[in-house]
Amino acid sequence: MDKVEIYNTDVSTEYELPFADGGIHAGFPSPAQDYMCKSLDLNKLIIRHPSSTFYGRVVGDSMIGEDIAQGDIVVIDKSLTPRHGDIAVCFVDGEFTLKFINIINGRIILCPANSNYPQIEIEEGDDFRVWGVVTHTIRNHRKRRE
Repeated sequence: MDKVEIYNTDVSTEYELPFADGGIHAGFPSPAQDYMCKSLDLNKLIIRHPSSTFYGRVVGDSMIGEDIAQGDIVVIDKSLTPRHGDIAVCFVDGEFTLKFINIINGRIILCPANSNYPQIEIEEGDDFRVWGVVTHTIRNHRKRRE
């Protein structure tokens, strides 16, 4: 079972970064903007409920089919009510795991996004809690040079 390392968020500071509000074309290049007049604060953009939001570092590859890889950071909001299809950090029998929540005919099934891992059907008597719902993923796209 994959694990998630949990960290507290710190939203006590503001740090606004320049924002290319004209868009960044992923197709054909467009003329570069001479300047960027807007800015974004990532804390305000991705954290809606600061007192109930945490970061988690993904350990393992059970969600690779959803483009969530080992080492990625997930933003977890504990105040959200989980819905069918949400990606959530769940506590199952003493361990945290990151999976899709599927609710089918009243049954809860935790589903990986990697066929090398089994689904986990929650049975009566299991020590199970949805710890929080994943709202965002942060990934380093620059590859390390070994």
